[in-house]
Amino acid sequence: MRVWIITGLLVGLVISATPVGAQEAETLRRELEQMRKQFENAQQQYQKAIETLSERLRRLETRPEPVVAPPAPPPPTTPLAQGLGQGQMAPPSATDILRPRQPFGLYQQRGTGQLLFDMGIAGDFVGNITQPNVDKANAGTFTGRENRFFPREVELALFGQIDPFARGEVRIEAGEETPGPETTVRLAEAHLTLLTLPYGLQLKMGQMRARFGLTNVIHEHDLPFVDRPDVLRVFFGEEGLSEKGAEFTWVPDLPFYLEALAGVFNGDNETAFGRGKLNEPLVTGRLRSFLELSDTSAIQFGASLAHGTTADRLRSTLIGYEIKYKYRPDGWLHPLLTLASEGIYSIRRVEVSDDTAVFEKRTRDRFGWYGHAELQPLRRWAFGARYDSTQYPVNPGWQWAVEPYVSFFPSEFLRFRLAYKHTDRSHRDGFTDNGGSARIMDELLFQASFILGAHPAHPF
Repeated sequence: MRVWIITGLLVGLVISATPVGAQEAETLRRELEQMRKQFENAQQQYQKAIETLSERLRRLETRPEPVVAPPAPPPPTTPLAQGLGQGQMAPPSATDILRPRQPFGLYQQRGTGQLLFDMGIAGDFVGNITQPNVDKANAGTFTGRENRFFPREVELALFGQIDPFARGEVRIEAGEETPGPETTVRLAEAHLTLLTLPYGLQLKMGQMRARFGLTNVIHEHDLPFVDRPDVLRVFFGEEGLSEKGAEFTWVPDLPFYLEALAGVFNGDNETAFGRGKLNEPLVTGRLRSFLELSDTSAIQFGASLAHGTTADRLRSTLIGYEIKYKYRPDGWLHPLLTLASEGIYSIRRVEVSDDTAVFEKRTRDRFGWYGHAELQPLRRWAFGARYDSTQYPVNPGWQWAVEPYVSFFPSEFLRFRLAYKHTDRSHRDGFTDNGGSARIMDELLFQASFILGAHPAHPF
């Protein structure tokens, strides 16, 4: 009887345990299936990651290697290098300059297929209205183009880095020089600048506008007024002092800014020089400094020299001064007030004859200057005036002029300007061609200028 009881109990336990074991097995089976699916998903993700990395590696291996600029030469151990201040770069030696270099690579900054230099176009159009007698005498501000609207200067500029040590610039200009449908095209500038010569020097060589004074180096479309000041046109001619030669620039290590310049040119300018020979060259010099008077104002001043020979092989020397002041309030993007002045003193040997046709050499001392003021209370409007007074370099006499103007800037790339100019000359001689007269002259001047593409900024 006891045996049967025990047997029954065991059978009951087995029967009751069977559903529990079946449930656990089903649970384990589901967990195993879930783990298998997670493993397959992870395997697929790893495979995609491997394929992505492989594709990136293939692209990097097939991409052409960019040209990298050579590293800067190590500083020499010469006494000059040891004497340089902390943070200054030692000038390269002659061996470093003569060492062959790869072209300066702008690939990383530019992108495939883009030019390795900058290109810009500037257009400058001028119109003027004056009296019939001035028109008849061809004695207006723009000689021979009185009472006309014409393209004064349309400029194509190409400029950029040649390599880390040199820079190049080419400017081609077109404009109307004589009345009519024809437009003259000429090479205005083409020069090379070596930036890292020993002892902190820079050399600019080629055809260029000589850096004499404030405005000679500025092209017509960038002038702060419609026309060039009378003193520059009287002493240098309408085109200014544009020459072929070389200029050295040196900025010494001083507590204040000072730029020293020395140039040697052919002396082709017919108005002031005209010899055009390097054995009797035109020699130029300039000293320029810049001071920040406060956080809102600054001043630039300097002196220039040009000494050469005229076509008659007589000495001609010009000494110039320049000064420019700007005031810009805090937060402004443009100056509120600009003041400037520039003058030239001419010492020139000339040949004169008396009634007996006997020629004798004399020295002519002449002086000319201008003063300029501009007020720009609004970003798009500026109001200014210029006063000119100059003697004639060879002939007797002088002239003075006053020119108020207003400028409107729809944008920084477009400008319109309207001016009135009154000129008073002391003599009629030289301004009476064709029976006309231009001793007193009144002109209404209009200017429209635009810029396309790159355009370098002018200092100060």
